Amino acid sequence: MSTRTKPGRRELEARIGYTFSDAKLLETALTHISALSGKSRAGSYQRLEFLGDHVLGLVVSDMLFRGFPKAEEGELSRRLADLVRRETCADVARTLDLGPAIKLGVSEANGGGRRNTAILADICEAVIGAVFVDGGYPAAAAMIEALWGERMRTPTRPLRDSKTILQEWAQGRGLPTPSYREVERTGPHHDPEFKVVVELPDLPPAEGIGRSKRAAEQAAAAAFLGREGVSAVPAEA
Repeated sequence: MSTRTKPGRRELEARIGYTFSDAKLLETALTHISALSGKSRAGSYQRLEFLGDHVLGLVVSDMLFRGFPKAEEGELSRRLADLVRRETCADVARTLDLGPAIKLGVSEANGGGRRNTAILADICEAVIGAVFVDGGYPAAAAMIEALWGERMRTPTRPLRDSKTILQEWAQGRGLPTPSYREVERTGPHHDPEFKVVVELPDLPPAEGIGRSKRAAEQAAAAAFLGREGVSAVPAEA
């Protein structure tokens, strides 16, 4: 029985970097539950997404283990979390231009489903699952390494925030955990601005301002680190 290539499938496979033996797998990976009639979810991407999620985690873990031979478990875990998070998977889906290929119900499509970060992330993982089922671990690993390799080498987010760096800096000098204290709150109730002071014994305090206590604490920690000449990451908003 001959199979006929649907328009655009070869282009999509070229972007993915893999040619399917069973084209039905790719079709299923691109099918959102909203596109199915009836109550059965078996024809949607969900099972493949479940599998792809775990394949992605394994392959990226292996990449990190080999790529950062001196990194400790904590750093590897932080790098892994950044690489497999929803936003990263959605970004990969956009790189592959998966959005136009997704099968959606009318209301989901009209609601911007092809640009929805959660849907794009799920579809990306489903495609990984489909490649794994069709071509095995080597094919899935090759695809992931091609799409995640540069992201692994240049993370888009800081691996540690300013509060974590300051705490580690203090502990390395035998100091207690830094203490944070709100000293001022200004602005309307619905949109306040916080000023926080961070303190350590025998050292001048540092202040930070933010739209939330957490952001202000990060800003204070970053200010403290900057004053002490410690390389700091940008404070979180």
